[in-house]
Amino acid sequence: MANVKISELTAAGAAALANEYEINEAGTSKKVTGTQMSTLFKADLLDDTTANFTGTLQNGGSNVVVDTDIGSTVQAHDADTAKTDVTQSFSKAQRGAIVTLTDGATITPDFATANNFTVTLAGNRTLANPTNLTAGQTGSIFIVQDGTGSRTLAYGSYYDFVSGVAPTLTTAASSVDRIDYVVRTTGSIHAVFTANYS
Repeated sequence: MANVKISELTAAGAAALANEYEINEAGTSKKVTGTQMSTLFKADLLDDTTANFTGTLQNGGSNVVVDTDIGSTVQAHDADTAKTDVTQSFSKAQRGAIVTLTDGATITPDFATANNFTVTLAGNRTLANPTNLTAGQTGSIFIVQDGTGSRTLAYGSYYDFVSGVAPTLTTAASSVDRIDYVVRTTGSIHAVFTANYS
């Protein structure tokens, strides 16, 4: 076949695996099928080499995830990652941090920061209604007397104690009481008071 420019060749129909194509092998024209070329591309070009892309890689108009997306815009796979919408069986202990509340005339826990809290009273205080209440949250609040003791604690209107009676703190210096709670609604916290821990 005479040498011709590619631009001078007649356009072929859609490529197909059964079609035969001419190649030059060591100066000799030979034929290969679409199937053979497909195997070549998969084995030598796709599987065995690294392709580097710039811009956005797409398939049918949709962006394709590439390695640089992992851990950035796409979460990396982790078989041990817990899910929030399925039943979980944990094989290791789970624990929440105990966050120290800032002591002051009014103490306002932020329930978005933790489940468990502790505060040491240096005066008579009010435990205000927490912010960021979500029904179903549970936890504990440790109330610690300072070295002087005899500190009192009033409670915000959301705290519901048994029989509607607010508890009285243990007054001895450095004593520890605990309030265990369950958020029933965004305006109601069921609370159980236990006194006089060491």
